[in-house]
Amino acid sequence: MRLKLITCEIFYREFCSVVARSPNTVDVEFLPKGLHDIGSEGMRVRLQAALERVDDPKYEAVLLGYGLCNNGVVGLTAGKYPLVIPRAHDCITLFLGSSGRYLDYFNNHPGVYFKTTGWMERGEAEGELRQLSVGKTLGVGQSYADLVAHYGEDNAKYLWSELGDLTKNYRQFTYIEMGVGPEESFAREAREEAAKRGWKFEKLAGDLGMFQRLVDGVWDEKEFLVVPPGRQVVADYSGGLISIKGTE
Repeated sequence: MRLKLITCEIFYREFCSVVARSPNTVDVEFLPKGLHDIGSEGMRVRLQAALERVDDPKYEAVLLGYGLCNNGVVGLTAGKYPLVIPRAHDCITLFLGSSGRYLDYFNNHPGVYFKTTGWMERGEAEGELRQLSVGKTLGVGQSYADLVAHYGEDNAKYLWSELGDLTKNYRQFTYIEMGVGPEESFAREAREEAAKRGWKFEKLAGDLGMFQRLVDGVWDEKEFLVVPPGRQVVADYSGGLISIKGTE
């Protein structure tokens, strides 16, 4: 098969690795990190635009390398080709290989901030995406004095207490080791950052399985949603995360 993959740049190393081993020919388009930070509607608009740019009869399907990501894929409409989307809560599901493993770890490790090569080397969202991010709009990242100047002292106190420290609910870095890069240097950097914050540190083995199955065309309905051309993605609250409009 000839496939088109549209995905976030935080998966750069992982998707390059599995595409190289796939029996299919996969053309990859990486979108900038940070789409989920601009809100579900902004993310959907940009993903939809990327889907609509795909206009080549050589493709048999379009793959989307995103999870549900705060409902950022909800409302997408497949274009001329079937659209294949992982049934994943977010990118961590893909890194860990399954929704079950993700939920098990998440429920047993509250207050964990995950690290991967992509999250670390790709840095913060830049340019327009950073300016449009929810945090930027609400004043996260500004100094307390800036918040007072913009919103007044009472409002500034509230914003600072609620949003001033984005890491206040975290107590651990978990580095997911995917085996596709200079892992030791990235893990060491994460360990050192954890030590500076007084946080716990753990290394966790990742799993390339979902990545590989996506590009190989192994699309079991329990793991991937295949959306026919012209049909729309909706949220599925019965456990499947996403569904096709009219079948949920």
